[in-house]
Amino acid sequence: MLKKLILGTLVLSSSILLANEVNVYSVRHYDTDKQLFKMFENKTGIKVNVVKAKGGALLKRLSVEGKKSPADVLITVDAANLFKAKTKGLLQAINSSYLQKNIPANLRDKDNQWFALTKRARVTVVKIDSNIDKKITTYEDLASSKFKGQIVVRSSNNTYNQSLLSAMIEHHGDEYALKWAKGIVVNMARTPKGNDRAQVKAVANGIGKIAIANTYYIGKMINNKDKSQRDAVAKMKIVFPVFKNGGTHINISGAGVVKYAPNKTNAIKFIEFLASKDAQKLFAQANFEYPVLKGIKASTLVSSWGTFKEDIISMNSLGQNNAKAVKIFDKAKWK
Repeated sequence: MLKKLILGTLVLSSSILLANEVNVYSVRHYDTDKQLFKMFENKTGIKVNVVKAKGGALLKRLSVEGKKSPADVLITVDAANLFKAKTKGLLQAINSSYLQKNIPANLRDKDNQWFALTKRARVTVVKIDSNIDKKITTYEDLASSKFKGQIVVRSSNNTYNQSLLSAMIEHHGDEYALKWAKGIVVNMARTPKGNDRAQVKAVANGIGKIAIANTYYIGKMINNKDKSQRDAVAKMKIVFPVFKNGGTHINISGAGVVKYAPNKTNAIKFIEFLASKDAQKLFAQANFEYPVLKGIKASTLVSSWGTFKEDIISMNSLGQNNAKAVKIFDKAKWK
């Protein structure tokens, strides 16, 4: 099974490590990242070796490999997964004045074991001509009876939904979060199924009126070879809800240095590069994500969706509240 995680002829073995390389375990699977890795190689002369797999598989692999792991950097999505990597003892503190200065405190681990690289907003998506957007103001309101039978959303085992509920817990506490989750279940147009894109397609095709999805996926649907995705999203518009006394919920992708990194110095250089102006511009322009570095603008397409007030709760709270969120989903019977 582990052999399937190794790309091509790459064999990451502690016995054949090169002196001038950085070994990256990454959940991300985008062409943008390949471009960035090549930019880093050209700039520094440090070779980037990459192993790609799903988050759970990479965390398990790091745990099994232990001190013998060749991995230097872990890149994954969702703050809860970064938090999990830290609590499992798979990461180490990064001593980088550049990262500490340029990545906002709420977008990094409190002990500097991981740092955000990109942001996505979790929003509502509705038909352009539905006028329902005028009724959507807050996430809290989505549990109101006025939206009964109108919401489509993916399952509770999805980490993006878990983090949204974790944010609700952070803002209002466990009891309110349970009441809210139960309200969403009542308001569902169908039993949860499919990914974020499937929710958007459902509303476009007349199933429900409100889809909950990450902004990043809207960009991917607009620029997709699949005509059905392009046609569906062409009917839709994004609405940015906020938490009461807060802002629009965001989540991140981020990176950390692996605990037993054999190339620690190169690993820190690599993460600093991904947080540099040049890298952040590419993240923003090519992958429909929001940059974490101040002064870097979102792409023209992403900017066309509108501006929003960003929720500024700590990303650490999304990980800290994750276990509670999972239990609340079960109590609410959110499948």
